[in-house]
Order: sequence, then structure tokens, then C-alpha cells
Amino acid sequence: MTTVQEIMTELQAKGSESIKKILLKHGVKEPFFGVKIEYLKPIQKAIKTDYQLAKDLYATGNADAMYLAGLIADDEKMTPADLQTWAEQAVSNNISEYTVPWVAAEGKHGFEMALKWIDSDVEYIAAAGWSTLGNIAALKPDSELDLAVLKTLLQRVVQTINAADNRVIKSMNTFMISVGCYVTPLKDDAIAAAKEIGPVTYDTTGTACKIPDVRDYVKKAEDKGVLGKKKKTVKC
Repeated sequence: MTTVQEIMTELQAKGSESIKKILLKHGVKEPFFGVKIEYLKPIQKAIKTDYQLAKDLYATGNADAMYLAGLIADDEKMTPADLQTWAEQAVSNNISEYTVPWVAAEGKHGFEMALKWIDSDVEYIAAAGWSTLGNIAALKPDSELDLAVLKTLLQRVVQTINAADNRVIKSMNTFMISVGCYVTPLKDDAIAAAKEIGPVTYDTTGTACKIPDVRDYVKKAEDKGVLGKKKKTVKC
């Protein structure tokens, strides 16, 4: 059986200082080794899913190990307490805006936890909440979504995005894109919300990342004929 120590040794061997420098600019926080995702994939493939191992890896606090934990997590077994712990410990942007939302969205408690997280005064927890909601919109069939709540959340974005913290603005914008592209009955609502807000701005911390426009993304999805086509998984 693969142990945490064996995996940590392998991750350290795959670490790269140049990758670390890039990830630091994108809000990944120490400790971590700077491992490319392509090196995590073979480990994920070998393990597949392991509830306890994922929790143990996440508990190391190492951002590379935490990212891997999300890839091998048994999402269906994750309890609300597990998810809350993960959200509270997700200080790195890639963990709060990708890992935790992926696991939450693909499990049983994602929606309820996301609604709790978006009320948090802690920036990275609130960002995790909006990111989770966006992933749920992209993943779940419309018949399983509470469209009335999502519509209300779009209006909440309109009313609060300009006063929100930086990473929350980013996650709110991504949420609107997800609703517009994946929830066909609310496409027009997402576009209307984006139009009312106008251009969205947030600090990209010196990176080359561009701020995506909701209406552009929805139009691209329409042009490609994939509007409303759900994802099989949000993990990557």
C-alpha cells in the first residue's frame, strides 16, 4: 500500500524551482515542491480513489500533496466536516478555487457547503464557495439544480461583486460564466447579470492571466454548439 511518506518523497523528487516561482505568482503558498500536474497524474492513476489517504495527504499542508489529495479523494465519502476542514485549510489559490470545489461539487454535500462558504468573511473560503457553485452548475443535470436559488445567486453577484474581495470577484465571475454556459434555462439571466455589472476587474497579481468576459464565453459556447453540455468531471 502506498503511504503518505512514499508519496511525499516522490513529490519532492519531482519538484522544480522554476515551477515554484510560477505557482507562487499564482497564489500558491509554502510549503510545496513545485510539481507539475502531469507528474501527479500517474500517481492518481495508480491509486484511483482512497478516502483516508487523500485526507492524510491533505493534512500535510503541502500544496502539491493537497492538490493530489483532491484528485484521489473519494468524493462520495467526504462528509460536511471533512469538506469544512479542507475549506478552512485551503490557503493556496489553487486549492481553494480548484481542489476543494472539485471534491465538494462531485460529492453529496457540495451545494449546502457552498451556500455556507459564500457567507464567510475569509476570502479564500468565500472564493471556494462560489467556485463550488460554478462547478456544480457545470456538472449536475439541470433537473438536479435548484434554478430559483441559482437565479437569486446571480442577483447577489450583481449586488455585491464590486465590494467583494479580489479572489471572490474572480470566483463570482467564473460562477456567472458557468451558469451562462451550462445551465440553459438561466443563460439569459447570466448574460443580463453580466451586462448590469459591466466590465469585471480584479488584481491578477502580475500574471498574464486575462479576465474572462461572461458574454464572450457564452457566445463561444453557442458558436461551438456546446451550450448546456455538462461536464463528466470537473477534476483535471
